[in-house]
Amino acid sequence: MFYTPRMSTVRSRRDQFSAATRAALLDAATRRFADHGFAGTTLEDVAADIQATRGAVYHHFASKKALFEAVFEKLETEVMAAAAAAGARGTDPWSRAILALDTFLERCCDPGYGRIVWEEGAVTLGVSEWMVLEEKYAYGLVEGYVRDLIEGGLIESLPIEATVNIAFHLLGAAGQALARAPEDTKRDVMADYRTVILKMLAGLAVR
Repeated sequence: MFYTPRMSTVRSRRDQFSAATRAALLDAATRRFADHGFAGTTLEDVAADIQATRGAVYHHFASKKALFEAVFEKLETEVMAAAAAAGARGTDPWSRAILALDTFLERCCDPGYGRIVWEEGAVTLGVSEWMVLEEKYAYGLVEGYVRDLIEGGLIESLPIEATVNIAFHLLGAAGQALARAPEDTKRDVMADYRTVILKMLAGLAVR
């Protein structure tokens, strides 16, 4: 009984160290996958980047694919959170949707996010699993903005599922296009997709 506080402190420090190691591995893996892709990255490389052992990687991730999936989910969580935060600064459904859209497109210009999520994701995880994760992180956000636009009377009251699906896949097409675009053309490609998306939204506006 007298050792309980000391043991709790030890466990707490061990948990903190374990969490810090996992976070460092995710950061190192993000850089590796962004620079070299899934095939060009080894667990030894990731471990060496933080002066850890391969065993330390396996302590947190069952395989290289599991590590990639964790990186993928981390990036999608961050990007969707950034889009939601941007949207929250809007004063009405339209401005909220546009602010979220602009943030999403901006993030898609990031080479690391583009390569990992939009280029490597489907190949590494398989198309079905990749789509499941995309829907997990992005679909609900897209649906929320579409519903707000409809319920706010800003766009026509069309079948919600079909409308959300089209918007969701249109944004995915933009993400893939920006990932593939050469660095010196990304801004132009982003502007093109933004123009098309806004035109399509305008076409749905209530007259």
